[in-house]
Amino acid sequence: MLKTRIITALILAPLAIGGIFFLGPLGFALFTGAIILLGAWEWANLAGLVPQWQRVTYALVIGAILYLCYQPSTVVLWLALLWWLICFFLVRSYPGTSGLWQPVAVRAVMGALVLVPAWIGLNVLRNGSPAFGDIDTGLWLIVYVFATVWVADVGAYFSGRAFGKTKLAPRVSPGKSWAGVWGGLIAVAVLAILAGQWANAGLVEASLLVVVSVAVGLVSVLGDLLESMMKRFRGVKDSSQLLPGHGGILDRIDSLTAALPVFTLLAILLGWLVAGG
Repeated sequence: MLKTRIITALILAPLAIGGIFFLGPLGFALFTGAIILLGAWEWANLAGLVPQWQRVTYALVIGAILYLCYQPSTVVLWLALLWWLICFFLVRSYPGTSGLWQPVAVRAVMGALVLVPAWIGLNVLRNGSPAFGDIDTGLWLIVYVFATVWVADVGAYFSGRAFGKTKLAPRVSPGKSWAGVWGGLIAVAVLAILAGQWANAGLVEASLLVVVSVAVGLVSVLGDLLESMMKRFRGVKDSSQLLPGHGGILDRIDSLTAALPVFTLLAILLGWLVAGG
């Protein structure tokens, strides 16, 4: 299993790096859109759309929504912020309120609220003009969001193993602990301090980056918990087996789906990013 995970990671890493740094705006939109469509195909199963034709149809519908939403608008990002606030309530109250989203149609809409804003956030970052320190391309902002999620995950893993006794959401994800959350957030704060220095940001900007990064780190945990809740409800371990040793696409991007739109919105509101066409 470990060997399979490593081989898969070695294949995916250069693809992801190449997709971020070496594709133009349209190529980037298509590349990231393809990933989102695969995630939509997986979400269809979590929503209860089991036959292949239904899953493919759902992915095509999400693709049509992406096409219609490919504009530098903050409306979708505000909607995403509201959605993740609602998700906090849904995850915290599981399984008591699962009846609210049990219908297939509701879960299908939930998938759109998870996947579409993440893609919009990615492309706004890609096409926007950054105004944070010496950063001159939105590509570095994308890398930073990815790094924030990764550092939060790694910090949570090690602190959770060392100190994790009080469970975070035992009915949703028994392996997660409050110690893991705090360890991940501390790691994110350190990353933000280093990133602020690397970007030659002023004191106010650097301080705000720490606050924003911690907030995004918290939201990324919620993205992970939401997918765990959906899988638990459906009785499946992984979203799919598309990535040998790693599960499915959603298993890899669940935290990012929450982190990307929230970070992008905050960057715009703080004047760190001017949305581009």
